[in-house]
Amino acid sequence: MKNLSVFSEVAPLKKVCLHRPGLELENLTPKWLNDLLFDDIPWLKKAQIEHDYLASVLKENGVEVVYLVDLVEESLQNQSVKKQFIDQFIKESNLIHHRSKEKIYTHLNQMTTRDMILTTMAGIVKADFQTYRKHSLKDHIRDYPFMTDPMPNLYFTRDPFSTVFNTVSLNKMYKQARARETIYGEYIFKYHPEYKQTVKVYDRHEDYSIEGGDIMVLNSKVLAVGISERSEPDGIEKFAQNVFDNTDAEVVLAIDLPKKRSFMHLDTVLTQVDVDKFLIHHDFTGNLNVYEIYRGSRAHSLRIIPKKYSIKRLFSYHLKTKITVIPCGGDDKITSDREQWNDGANALAIAPGVVIVYERNQVTNQILQEHGVKTIVIPASELSRGRGGPRCMSMPLIRK
Repeated sequence: MKNLSVFSEVAPLKKVCLHRPGLELENLTPKWLNDLLFDDIPWLKKAQIEHDYLASVLKENGVEVVYLVDLVEESLQNQSVKKQFIDQFIKESNLIHHRSKEKIYTHLNQMTTRDMILTTMAGIVKADFQTYRKHSLKDHIRDYPFMTDPMPNLYFTRDPFSTVFNTVSLNKMYKQARARETIYGEYIFKYHPEYKQTVKVYDRHEDYSIEGGDIMVLNSKVLAVGISERSEPDGIEKFAQNVFDNTDAEVVLAIDLPKKRSFMHLDTVLTQVDVDKFLIHHDFTGNLNVYEIYRGSRAHSLRIIPKKYSIKRLFSYHLKTKITVIPCGGDDKITSDREQWNDGANALAIAPGVVIVYERNQVTNQILQEHGVKTIVIPASELSRGRGGPRCMSMPLIRK
């Protein structure tokens, strides 16, 4: 089996990448929540307990769990590569003054590789430097506590890079707050002994954004991608073209979503839970604007066919089977909206008809069970504050 192999959303999960929440969550403050894309501040200790429970559930079900920090550390064993990483991190952190750059470089370079990686994720606070002085005009004007920003969204490993068949989409993030998250994927797929030969069907240096929460591998021929707040049409076209150039995929189904935070990715409103069952937010059960993207008649061209189809009709046709859609929260509008906001529609399938879900979404979980889907519930009073569910927190590397 190849190092990356994902040809389905529901085939038995064998290997997955997680990121255990770290001190980056401790660097969230009310004043800067909006800038860092959070609505609330998770309690780190409890969030780690909940995340460890997720990892233990995966392991108990035969899934090998690898951690982002370990993969990056294994990619930076060469000292010159480590220094290259630090230089790139500093450049992408938008530090302006040369003294600030020198301080950060010295600060990171003297650490062990692992501590250095964790520090780049956590953010570097000005108060860590007893001799810190305001150098730039921005320093004087803006009462900002960080020299380099924390990356609190990192525990949603689904978004920065995505396994597509035997390739990887190294994504370009839409929001500046998440842009540096993909630097870790860049070094994994450039230097890690297992993954450095991986073909990329997208690269973080492209001009347009696409994020992993919008990418779904439905089978070996069919992909679905959300045209969302975070994934731009031009990025999706480039992704589709690269997929056609490098794989046997036949069609990419682009699904237009409202451009708003509550529906930020396709997987916030839709996830597959069995070979013929999809969990979906009630508002998206009707007809949607969808676009079938095929290879064009000329090299490096695309053929795009607009449709006004429901998800049920669209997927039934392309997956060649009768599809059942299961409404998140049922038919009650209040329950549906509440549980979707708490990621009730964001389930992680670890096998056909077996999913990991948040325990707090009781109505949705009951409805799933009534449709013959086995639910493995995990606690998430703190993890859910980041607006992401079990699928968001997991990046499958291998499905059987």
